[in-house]
Amino acid sequence: MDDGLPIRLTVEDGDVVAVERAPTGSAADWIAPGWLDLQVNGFEGHDPNAANATPAETIEMTRALWRHGVTGVCPTICTESEEHILDCLRAIAAACESDALVRASVVGIHVEGPHISREDGPRGAHPLRHVRPPDIDEYRRWQDAAGGRIRIITISPEYPDAVAYIRAIVADGVVASIGHTGADSEQIQAAVDAGATWSTHLGNGAHASIRRHPNYIWDQLAEDRLSAGFIFDGHHLPPAVIRTVVRAKGVERTVLVSDAVLAAGMEPGEYQLADGLPITLQPSGRLEMTGTEYLAGAAAPLEVCVANAVRHAGLSIADAVRAVTINPSRLLGLGPLAGHEAFQVGARANLTLFRQDAETLDIIPLATVVDGVRVFGEAAR
Repeated sequence: MDDGLPIRLTVEDGDVVAVERAPTGSAADWIAPGWLDLQVNGFEGHDPNAANATPAETIEMTRALWRHGVTGVCPTICTESEEHILDCLRAIAAACESDALVRASVVGIHVEGPHISREDGPRGAHPLRHVRPPDIDEYRRWQDAAGGRIRIITISPEYPDAVAYIRAIVADGVVASIGHTGADSEQIQAAVDAGATWSTHLGNGAHASIRRHPNYIWDQLAEDRLSAGFIFDGHHLPPAVIRTVVRAKGVERTVLVSDAVLAAGMEPGEYQLADGLPITLQPSGRLEMTGTEYLAGAAAPLEVCVANAVRHAGLSIADAVRAVTINPSRLLGLGPLAGHEAFQVGARANLTLFRQDAETLDIIPLATVVDGVRVFGEAAR
């Protein structure tokens, strides 16, 4: 039911057992299937990418995200040495093994790099010294460390072995995502033909100036076999671009991500990424590589992106919420019974209750239910 009319859900033993119409006018807040964020590098000072990261980094980050309506998350590990990546993956796996609700929330791990473009611009804030070609044996070692939890890998298809790598990970059930790339049209086409199905924060991780056409942004926008992640935090993409990319991709292929890093949810000031890169969180909320105008990830929670989809793309609440529920759930193949797609009898109770400010259009999370357990706010009644 996505028509905006009041409903009443009944949950027993963690499952939805009834979905009924409620009397018209009896509710003022919104309830949605649980929100998913497929790209979170850190939050509120907790950084699963940190050197010597412990399981507590993932546990506390996940709990912090619950306060922002996020019921399912892909902790995102970025370009680093193989040893560093393996340590981070082991820590995430240990977090899931030690905490049942965190295990329910971690719907997969996203590895963003290290097989990305070496060029300034497309590489973004990823450290050049650790960028390297795809290696399927390294991927196997990652999966072993992660306990099979890796569900997304961001790769640039400009490498000679990229097509074979994409075919191999897709055969394992991993989403191959094109990102941080300077690939040409033929390389992007080959990646999609090999099974790539997503674009990582499309429109960002790109050159400051590119050929007007063809280029890797147009190629991915036009490819209907690719869904796309977008960061609608108010800094990564301006309003006109937000409107344009949603129109190009269509609501059904639009996925909103926060791309949050450890400085998200913190006070303005100076911070440091896992590789030692200094970053500055401006009072405006813009997160920059210190001393530059280049973005260094995002600092806004997912509800800001949802609000901006309504505010700037002109989407309805239902369509904006679809971009953090149905679309990412289907991309990962979670299935409707996982509780992130629709209100359905038999589905696991993953729920997000929120309110929209009528004047500002801000989205205010009110309650979060993970795996049938209220983990934040008041329970929906």
